[in-house]
Amino acid sequence: QVQVVESGGGSVQVGGSLTLSCTVSGLTFGDYGMAWFRQTADKKREIISHISHSGMTVYEVESVKGRFTISRDNAANTLYLNLNRLKSEDTAMYYCAVDGTARRWRTGGLWLSDIGYWGQGTQVTVSS
Repeated sequence: QVQVVESGGGSVQVGGSLTLSCTVSGLTFGDYGMAWFRQTADKKREIISHISHSGMTVYEVESVKGRFTISRDNAANTLYLNLNRLKSEDTAMYYCAVDGTARRWRTGGLWLSDIGYWGQGTQVTVSS
């Protein structure tokens, strides 16, 4: 049984920082690309960053480039997202996602239909 568990969300002021973590069990973590998505009440879930199974290749959407950094520790079965210089528009529920296909890379980021497993989400709230 695959389990995907996020942690690290919270409330922070504009300009602050947070680190999200996602621990995966029940599969060979190093075989799967991983991603972070986010969703607000009035928008559909959207990808913000994707990392290849090896960690060698990364995709980020333009709105987070230079502020968010995705990384992974395959020995610890853990995915990370460092969020810096946070803005109010970064307020959302953040979801960790496991690619449903081993060792795949999709240029431009994973699609919703690519995801095999989701975490439960962790809320990030940025206030001024």
